[in-house]
Amino acid sequence: MRTHYCANIDETHIGQEITVAGWVASRRDHGGVIFIDVRDNDQVVQLVCDPADDAVAHKMAEDVRDQFVIIATGIVRARGEGLANPNLKTGKIEIVVKNLIIENRSMPMPFELGDEKVNEEIRLRYRYLDLRSQKSHNIFKLRSKVTMSARNALDKMGFLEVETPILTKSTPEGARDYLVPSRVHNGDFYALPQSPQLFKQLLMVSGFDKYFQIAKCFRDEDLRADRQPEFTQIDVEMSFCNQEDVISVAENLLRAIFSENGFSVPQKFNRMKYNEAMERFGSDKPDMRYDLSMVDMIDIFDRCDNEIFTSIAKDKKHNRIKALRVPNGDNIFSKRQMKGFEDFVRKFGASGLGYFQMKEDGLKGPLTKFFKDEDLEAIVQRCNLSVGDVVFFGAGAKKVVLDYMGRFRIFLAEAMNIIPKDTFEFLWVTDFPMFEVEEGRTKAMHHPFTMPLLNDEGKLVYDDIEELSSVGYDIVLNGYEIGGGSIRIHKEQIQQEIFKILGIGEDEAKEKFGFLLDALKFGAPPHGGFAFGLDRLIMIMSGTSSIRDVIAFPKTQRVQCLLTQAPSSVDATQLNDLGLRLKKVLS
Repeated sequence: MRTHYCANIDETHIGQEITVAGWVASRRDHGGVIFIDVRDNDQVVQLVCDPADDAVAHKMAEDVRDQFVIIATGIVRARGEGLANPNLKTGKIEIVVKNLIIENRSMPMPFELGDEKVNEEIRLRYRYLDLRSQKSHNIFKLRSKVTMSARNALDKMGFLEVETPILTKSTPEGARDYLVPSRVHNGDFYALPQSPQLFKQLLMVSGFDKYFQIAKCFRDEDLRADRQPEFTQIDVEMSFCNQEDVISVAENLLRAIFSENGFSVPQKFNRMKYNEAMERFGSDKPDMRYDLSMVDMIDIFDRCDNEIFTSIAKDKKHNRIKALRVPNGDNIFSKRQMKGFEDFVRKFGASGLGYFQMKEDGLKGPLTKFFKDEDLEAIVQRCNLSVGDVVFFGAGAKKVVLDYMGRFRIFLAEAMNIIPKDTFEFLWVTDFPMFEVEEGRTKAMHHPFTMPLLNDEGKLVYDDIEELSSVGYDIVLNGYEIGGGSIRIHKEQIQQEIFKILGIGEDEAKEKFGFLLDALKFGAPPHGGFAFGLDRLIMIMSGTSSIRDVIAFPKTQRVQCLLTQAPSSVDATQLNDLGLRLKKVLS
């Protein structure tokens, strides 16, 4: 229906007759001569409808409005002196129309394309219109190219793409499963996979040495800007490997993805152990584009005259007192602002927030009266304070303090506008704890198939369950976890021991994971892998702040599709076929 895409038309086509097709981006009537900007896949070209050139085409152009679908044939000519548009690739030429067809009309648009101020609910309700914007087209071109780069890079490294089931078995892997009732087996349910974890391990047992998949995953969990109930990950697994082998493959894949799509990547990816990341930055995904690291002060505060601090300092295992130095903060923030910061940290469980200001004659602030001069000097030395600096303090239970001080670090960086733009800082976080204990219940930090750190004899030895590390690792980019993985357990007896620690009995393990445990008895090789969150990766690369921008038809924070109105009720016949009856749950 067309001879050229708009993007392919330039001065070499002057004098040629061509046909273009697309949507009307704008229409302007300049004293009888009508100008129409027509947009196709990713570019705009100007059409000129002059009654002196073709009265019929001009008459048709009088009916044209924004977002009409048109097909136009005409002669390419150079724009007049001083009329070129340097903002357009096609800005030096225009098409004098000799034939114009209105292929389809459009109702008035509910919003202007590309208007960032439009309510997101409206944009998602009309997502097919929102996707017409140039921003969306650029994002999904990048997404397509990144996916192709990943496939090509993994193919060159000898990985085989294998698809795994979407309808599978419900297994406890952390988040809630999405369940699908079976019509054939009334009362039984499939689960949508939270990840292909078990199947890719089975492929290693099958001798598929290197596997990958662009995999759909599903998790029924509370949403936020960088999380969706259904998402896509680049899933990779390999046999006869250790952590260094896996990290090397992951880094090579990231370099290919970024460099082939016009982004520079550092040759060296930094590393940090989990405990250091938590103690210094209060997060297992610290943004390394800026400093603002925390310092442990519990021993100094143990010597002060404030009973609240000394009681906290007595339990150095379960409590923390952390200092966060802000260079030149005394000249950036007023005392009123600094007192107001307490409101921010209280939202995350803090009981208060102390601070000192570094003046010419030493530390000043409401807390100085509780410290001896030598301890105030120790604070100055340990925090490396200079005149004009401010240092904030958080004290209390370890998990609470690390959490709110980590969040406060980000809050301060954003308030001071010190986060560099257009910079990519990668960080491997390694040596994750094998387990975490919440409300007396032991849970796997990554998942129950992660290999724990064993002693030289290959045994699982520990005094404190929370001190046991795993061979697990995450890759962090600009403060976002973009991927992670582990070396897997490939020996059945170790897997059984982990299940036992997690409180999964032999019968439950057999019922939920029997197929995996059986497979491990048939010569399972050492294996490990990783997965990158494709959506989150594209979000960062494209510079948008919401993962919903990089998914064609996303869900809202309330897990709804405003376009299709899903989820929705189904009729009684469908429920009867599935052997289901709805019960009203009282809130």
